[in-house]
Amino acid sequence: MRKRRVFRSAVLGVTGIALAAGVTTLASAAPSPQTAPAALSHPATAAPKPTIVLVDGAWSNSQSWGDVTRSLQADGYPVVAPPTALRSLSGDSALLASYLKTIQGPVVLVGQSYGGAVITSAATGNPNVKALVYISAFEPDTNENVTTLTGQFPGSHISTDPTAVPPTALSPVPVPYPNPNGDPEIELYAKAAQYRDLFFSNRVSAATAAELAATQNPVASTALGENLAGEPGWRTIPSWTLVSTADHLIPPAAERFMATRAHSHIVEANTPHAAQVTNPGIVVNLIERAVAGTR
Repeated sequence: MRKRRVFRSAVLGVTGIALAAGVTTLASAAPSPQTAPAALSHPATAAPKPTIVLVDGAWSNSQSWGDVTRSLQADGYPVVAPPTALRSLSGDSALLASYLKTIQGPVVLVGQSYGGAVITSAATGNPNVKALVYISAFEPDTNENVTTLTGQFPGSHISTDPTAVPPTALSPVPVPYPNPNGDPEIELYAKAAQYRDLFFSNRVSAATAAELAATQNPVASTALGENLAGEPGWRTIPSWTLVSTADHLIPPAAERFMATRAHSHIVEANTPHAAQVTNPGIVVNLIERAVAGTR
């Protein structure tokens, strides 16, 4: 089992990478027959920056990475945020794994919430994936699912139990979805009235929360209960984790438990569940720390 150093801090430092450039020196005069020609040194060639792949979670979409994407692109990284179908853990992971095969060169794979479970499966066996980054995310082990992990520790505001506490607990709205192969699937929508508390811990305006709730992508109920099959990617790939201590969806204790078990490099911050929206700078710093840690 690999051992990695665990970092805990409330504020992330910016990790810089110094690239030394060589200086070309030319002799001022032609060398004599007895003098060897002056050696020429060549500028050091910077290694190509990895492609950052951003994977969203349930009740979200790729647009939630907007501020993170802009910052990473400004720093010179190629960035992609493919949509997550949110149909099944196995299907979502297989789709992402196929997409990753189209990317040449190193990849840093970033998952938020349910997207963490997707990258955990999709990264397995891909030598181009150099790091996994979890943002308020699930890091399941074999035969675990996100529903069980959410309920393993107290503190989540999401529940399918109408008597759940705290009283702001969100009960997703089930909507039947036609399935030509049998019984209809059940799509779960987060209630707009509780979206602001669940995802943002009430740290964005009501208008912003309402807009994001209106554009959410629903998740199939079966995806949340499907166990991870096969070996998790974090067993063989270095990982970095943001534990959001103000998370109202995944209990911070659950995030901490999963990250510690995975021997992840942990940073704790006073961020809500959708930290990529409320605190994009913290998220970008963690991703760049992961990049530096793989060189």
